[in-house]
Amino acid sequence: MNILLLSMPDSFEHMPSIVIRMPNGALTSLAGNVDGHHRVAVADLILAQRTVRATIERLVRELNPAVVGLSVMTFQRKTAAKVIELVRALRPQARIVVGGYDPSLAPEAYAAMPAVDFVVCGEGEITFRELVRALEGGGNLQSIAGLMFRDRDGWRSNPARPAHSLENGEIRLPARGARVLRGYTMLGRPVDVIETSRGCTFDCSFCSIIEMRGRNFYTYSFERVLADIRDARDHGARTIFLVDDNITLNVRRFAELCRAIIRAGLHRIDYMVQAMTSAVANHGDELAPLMRQAGFRYVFLGIENVLEDDLSFLRAAAKNRAREDGRFAGNATLKAIEYIRRNRMLVVGGLIVGNPADTSASIAANLAFAERYVDWPYIQHPTPYPRTPMTREFRDRGLIMNENLEDYDGTTAVVRTEHLGPEEVEFARWKRERWMKVRHLPAVLRHDPWFVLAHAPQMLRHTFRGSSLRSWVGLESDRAVFDRYKAIRKAEQSYL
Repeated sequence: MNILLLSMPDSFEHMPSIVIRMPNGALTSLAGNVDGHHRVAVADLILAQRTVRATIERLVRELNPAVVGLSVMTFQRKTAAKVIELVRALRPQARIVVGGYDPSLAPEAYAAMPAVDFVVCGEGEITFRELVRALEGGGNLQSIAGLMFRDRDGWRSNPARPAHSLENGEIRLPARGARVLRGYTMLGRPVDVIETSRGCTFDCSFCSIIEMRGRNFYTYSFERVLADIRDARDHGARTIFLVDDNITLNVRRFAELCRAIIRAGLHRIDYMVQAMTSAVANHGDELAPLMRQAGFRYVFLGIENVLEDDLSFLRAAAKNRAREDGRFAGNATLKAIEYIRRNRMLVVGGLIVGNPADTSASIAANLAFAERYVDWPYIQHPTPYPRTPMTREFRDRGLIMNENLEDYDGTTAVVRTEHLGPEEVEFARWKRERWMKVRHLPAVLRHDPWFVLAHAPQMLRHTFRGSSLRSWVGLESDRAVFDRYKAIRKAEQSYL
């Protein structure tokens, strides 16, 4: 059976394609976990943003897929609907399957799309494997946990599939050789993704993960992790992003993983990872030097916010607390940043501004912190993704101002605070964040000089989209530039 797996072309504002084009790890994992006699093609459409229609037409023509699967996030839903319509027109007999965060948390939205045949809810490897087997051999669809499917009587919803423990080797390595598009890069270096664990036991109000799979934490063996790293390296990767939901839940394990990477001679790769501030702050004496020796370069810190009231709303206070002598000792962020920088790593600062109690002063305080302490800002606005606790609270308080899901990309403000409208919040972030990104250029220049020298003009044009000669000489207001930027950003998001 021929199978085509697609991820959507829509990208985050903080991940412009000129700088970073990251692969969708879920699709190669699906490809690696169907039976080997199938022919699977994986296409990350982020690599074809300007030629989406032509790329899909070519792939459907060349592959003649019996099954087409789409991985979709909430802000990509509108694009996904257009892709589904195109695939159905090109290949009417193909069975169309959707999965990922958005279909898992809002399956009813995809059940309303006439061309969708199946919705995979939650982790997809085993569910998709069983679905393909059933389609190939006429098996019983009702026995497949985690599947919704359409039959003559309408939609049927099977019981949920429990989160996989990852321990028994049932989930095989990704099939990176199934990729049919090329060009995954970060700062000009070939990049790939791996995972060493899945899940998180915290209950942050903004997080879709615990709504999708529950509060749990399961890990792969180091043997499998190292094999995955080698496979990514052998497919060309020189930078690897560990995409674990919360790898620092088990600090001892993470430290041992760093040692295992060093012993295996895989420490000459550049690694990126997401980490809790508390874990780094409380264990940084041992952990941070090990991370640097293992090749870690960027650490995405989930700072979330530097104000206690906002951390309480986000339910993120516990994972941002430092400890001394077994007692809580305030916010862990500064201590974590000190450990990371002391060990010659760079801080990607994840913050969320625009929470219900935020004022201009509280937003300014967070932006000033980011300007001073983080190397690369990843500042977002609270976004009411399906079924998260945050969404329920924003809706109950009447603070959601924008129901257009294509704007739910994290950097478009769609909710108001008790004091500010969404556009005021977004304007404040946008105005200062541009210059934070520019200040990161020297660090990038030292590590990737040829890339920066070749692409600095494009990077600056992207960062300052909307600016003009008039604005540079002070004849046009920042607000006018912001409005033009918003129009450009909207036009960039039209892929079909």
